[in-house]
Amino acid sequence: MLQHAQSRTTAVRLWRALALLTVLLLVVMALALWAGGRTIDFRALRSDPLTRTLFFRLRLPRVLMAALIGSSLAVAGAALQALFRNPLAEPATLGVSGGGAVGASIAIAFGWGSAVSGVPIVFVCGFGGAIIAVLLVHRIARSGTLLLPGALLLAGVVVNLIASAAVLAIQYVTDSSRALQILRWIIGSLETIGFDTVWRMLLFLAPCWIALLAFSRELHLLAMGEETAGALGVNVERSETVVHVICSILVGVTVAVGGAIGFVGLIVPHAVRLMFGEDLRIVVPGSLLLGAAFLIAADLVARTALSPVELPVGAVTALLGGPFFLWLLHRRQRYSAL
Repeated sequence: MLQHAQSRTTAVRLWRALALLTVLLLVVMALALWAGGRTIDFRALRSDPLTRTLFFRLRLPRVLMAALIGSSLAVAGAALQALFRNPLAEPATLGVSGGGAVGASIAIAFGWGSAVSGVPIVFVCGFGGAIIAVLLVHRIARSGTLLLPGALLLAGVVVNLIASAAVLAIQYVTDSSRALQILRWIIGSLETIGFDTVWRMLLFLAPCWIALLAFSRELHLLAMGEETAGALGVNVERSETVVHVICSILVGVTVAVGGAIGFVGLIVPHAVRLMFGEDLRIVVPGSLLLGAAFLIAADLVARTALSPVELPVGAVTALLGGPFFLWLLHRRQRYSAL
């Protein structure tokens, strides 16, 4: 009886959180579609060809891409924080961002600007570098048949540091114009024309979102500890491996397309926890919605803050995320000392 009442309470809290975050997402999307270098008059969409082109070829695809990337980074961050039982974990700790940056930097340095089946080679190399980094981190962290979360976290951080050094070396030896292109890619960009890239991303991202939502109960129990999760029927080794692979694909795709946009996976899950509590069955879907709203809002700031100059969206998320990270670290140290 008590368990049934708790389940019902959780369901009510979940639907309340989803309703509030959905409203927030819709409001932010509407504002981002309206505002920019040129304000969109929605009434003119029927009669003005230029407005329709601006809206459907540039503004709407960009907002949707921001939503896809923000959702993916945020939900991956929520899953990784539960998996590592570390509130400072985020997608960059997998080593994916660094590997993707190396792959894309190599493609830009060699001038591989063509496309394969409509997909730019820079994207392909970025995704390939991200997956290679994941495999390397996974191999380092595995001891026999066991995957050690602590070693995984440390290996991911070290691989990212090595990748950063490799990118700097590539920038140093290539010509100045391509070095600038590499810098712009690393900082992060959501520039896109049309919906082709958005649809291709959805083919990879949507199944991963569904899988992580399905694993939200296991993540909730894993966050309590491996022994507790195992005692309650969770296959710990299988769950950790599956979540790691899913997060790697999510981050690999987003890094390949949007560059290394940082701090989204750190900020958003903590914001959801502050608003709706620690239950991962709420935090995971809540992060999916709030992550989309957060990155759309950050991109709106990037487009309008210094208009007509456009800031890189990665710089905006870093400026927001850096102080938040320091506050979180200070807060954690203070509670550890008590």
